[in-house]
Amino acid sequence: MAYIPEFAIIAQFAVATLIIAITPGPDMTLFVGRTLSQGRAAGLACMAGAMSGILVHTLLVSLGLSALIVASPQAFLALKIFGAGYLIWLAVQAIRKGAAFSPEKAAGPRRSLAGNWAMGIAINLLNPKIVLFFMTFLPQFVSATDPYAPQKLLFLGLLFIPISLPVTVPMVLAADGFASMLKRMPRVMRVVDYLFAGIFSAFALRILTASAR
Repeated sequence: MAYIPEFAIIAQFAVATLIIAITPGPDMTLFVGRTLSQGRAAGLACMAGAMSGILVHTLLVSLGLSALIVASPQAFLALKIFGAGYLIWLAVQAIRKGAAFSPEKAAGPRRSLAGNWAMGIAINLLNPKIVLFFMTFLPQFVSATDPYAPQKLLFLGLLFIPISLPVTVPMVLAADGFASMLKRMPRVMRVVDYLFAGIFSAFALRILTASAR
């Protein structure tokens, strides 16, 4: 099927997605913190909300970038170059500051499952890093001249969800042990930070190399 990228592209995207999934950030902090304070159902509801947010990001990016490709392939190329710079910035931040992980253990007002789901959507949609990441990360896997670029962007964006779930679900189910482990093993987190930086530096180089042809 023409809208499915080549296996090599899918494999690269899967590796990057797994790195993102295991790197603590606002989403993971919400999942684990809500699980610690209100139980697994609440944590899973927040996670489902965040995945719903990913779906929204994917639709907006695929539609928006599709229009950009049609209007100006040069502008699309400029966006990819900007994306390379952004990925390098993420790599530097990972090394300088490390991954932020501080789940809230204090019990606040209890929310319904629908409320936790909405909270997950909100923290995902309102996170500027997620917005920028999808705007600059997905384009590197699609050629501006590919007639099936919109479908491939949509396919890859949706693929983000099933690839990340096998990582994020166990984190929620084992929230107590997971949070304690991260705090007891700072060296492990530093390895994750450097792995994160290395992966995205490599992708940034890939973008710049492709743009120079």
